[in-house]
Amino acid sequence: MPIKQFLIILFLIFFAGIHLHSQPVPAIDENIDALVTFGKEGETAWGDDDFVQIIFFSIPETFQDPVFIRVFDPDAGGEFDEQKGEWDTRTNFAVFGGDGACSNVDAQRITRDGNFRSGTMLASRTFDSNARWDGQWYTFGPFNPSEGELLPEYGGYVFKLVVEGISGDDGNLYRLFLSTENQESRSIEGAFAFYFKYKFRLHDDVNEVSHIYPYINERVIAIKQSNFDWDNDGIIRIISPSKNGERMAISGDDNWATSTHEITQDDINSSLDIQMIKNKQADIRNNNVVIYLENQYGELLPFYSIPIGGIPKYKYSIGIKPKAPIR
Repeated sequence: MPIKQFLIILFLIFFAGIHLHSQPVPAIDENIDALVTFGKEGETAWGDDDFVQIIFFSIPETFQDPVFIRVFDPDAGGEFDEQKGEWDTRTNFAVFGGDGACSNVDAQRITRDGNFRSGTMLASRTFDSNARWDGQWYTFGPFNPSEGELLPEYGGYVFKLVVEGISGDDGNLYRLFLSTENQESRSIEGAFAFYFKYKFRLHDDVNEVSHIYPYINERVIAIKQSNFDWDNDGIIRIISPSKNGERMAISGDDNWATSTHEITQDDINSSLDIQMIKNKQADIRNNNVVIYLENQYGELLPFYSIPIGGIPKYKYSIGIKPKAPIR
């Protein structure tokens, strides 16, 4: 992302009145239940294609106080997680900074067969099934912001959290928070999270709508979305200045689905609101999903924890009745 483009992003955030305090992952505006990572002996049909999750956190260059990365319920065992047989899963959480933490191409690829643990490891801990961490927070840090990788095009100093299921076959569900405090979740002004490939648990409640927010810059003329193990659980649709519920292809059990969508001039310098709407009749529970987006060059597009420029709205000409969104 060019520096000029990122300055435009910051301009849009400021004038849209967005609160730059959105470091919980999943974020409030996303309305996603939890992140998920299975042990590497897990079955992909349970909703994890490669048993690795990578989350990036960006901290403004001007912020100089220590920061912490907090993990809610880091162990795989207990009510919050997904059991398969005996609890036998071990999950490693590792924080990386320094050169290459984010800029290394392997850290931004779809497949995890390269050096995705690039950069300098700053902290690491492996959790097994331990009731001590059920419903509790574990905190990594403190970290000096300058220990991250300085990438102005991504807003400042970037830290990478790699979550890897190193053994077992259970599902580890967890949440994250970038904080100014060790024992509390307190947000950092101007910071945000982003991710290139996102793995999460949908709500069981069929009335809940989840969202992800990629940002579209002037280089993008089309997007290709890929989702895995959607289980035909409702629909995925796009809301944008030019799209009023355009549907994306959805996957079944243990397979991928892809679809390509044109980007119009009205969508440039705007977020997309990709909405995940559950099937109200199917009552599908414990649905874990993987999703990523590429532009027309095959480059992955990041999702942001905040909808940059605000949550997009469909625009229609005055005097023309808007088309009803598809449900």
